[in-house]
Amino acid sequence: MNWDVFITCAITGSGDTTGKSAKVPVTPKDIAASAIEAAKAGAAIAHIHVRDPGTGAGARDVALYREVVDRVRDSETDVVLNLTAGMGGDLYFGAGEKPLPLKTEGTDMVGPLERLRHVEELLPEICTLDCGTMNFAEADYVMTNTPAMLKTMAKRVQELGVRPELEVFDTGHLVFVKEMIADGLIDDPVMIQLCMGIPYGAPDDPSTFLAMVHALPPGATFSGFSIGRMQLPFVAMAALAGGNVRVGLEDNIYLSRGVMASNGALVERAVSVLEAMNVNLLGPADVREKLKLKKRG
Repeated sequence: MNWDVFITCAITGSGDTTGKSAKVPVTPKDIAASAIEAAKAGAAIAHIHVRDPGTGAGARDVALYREVVDRVRDSETDVVLNLTAGMGGDLYFGAGEKPLPLKTEGTDMVGPLERLRHVEELLPEICTLDCGTMNFAEADYVMTNTPAMLKTMAKRVQELGVRPELEVFDTGHLVFVKEMIADGLIDDPVMIQLCMGIPYGAPDDPSTFLAMVHALPPGATFSGFSIGRMQLPFVAMAALAGGNVRVGLEDNIYLSRGVMASNGALVERAVSVLEAMNVNLLGPADVREKLKLKKRG
């Protein structure tokens, strides 16, 4: 059991959720406002993606990240910013017997340092590293993160003094995390996010989750979440397993059956669950101390 828990709110993600809920923020102004709302509701960390304001599709334009970061920092709302570095590794293969050439729509593959350009320029306290290549639910989509790419990214993030949050979607990703630690690419304290229920990664049943918890590197600080309807049950499950909590519209758009959520409402529900468990909620200053973060801005 973890009695001192911090909440991360994943604000918007890059998935095709904007057509399903009008509450998913798209523009930098709305993403920043939603991050501020989440912070005021009790989130210590805001995990940020950006979207093309015209189409709503996931994007990696540095100018979009800059506007979000500047708006949050200028608001003087205290929240730890965690920028994704997952964009730029998307491959969409052709269907059937013609996997090549790759589909131009959706495919976005750039070098590992280009994927970090917004991190270099904006210097958030945390950025994510997706610790493996895997199939997602879309028929011919592959999230691509090779060992060489990830080691290049980890080294650069380390040089920048940004804390990497290591996104783990399956047990094999933990093997690679331990390899990067052994190679000296990840500084203490190690920060890991266990991402459950994403097809075709680790399922979100308690046995699988606990198996991953038991396989964590010694001393790691971890959070856990599930997508969809299991997001809110995982608030309690993550704390019971010794971890921290993530909620947000990136992973789940419902507060209850048929009721669309906002990021603020999801954080408020997580706070109510944790407070009912007599858990102490950590604020941004506590998280900076715990994770030895370098406050920016």
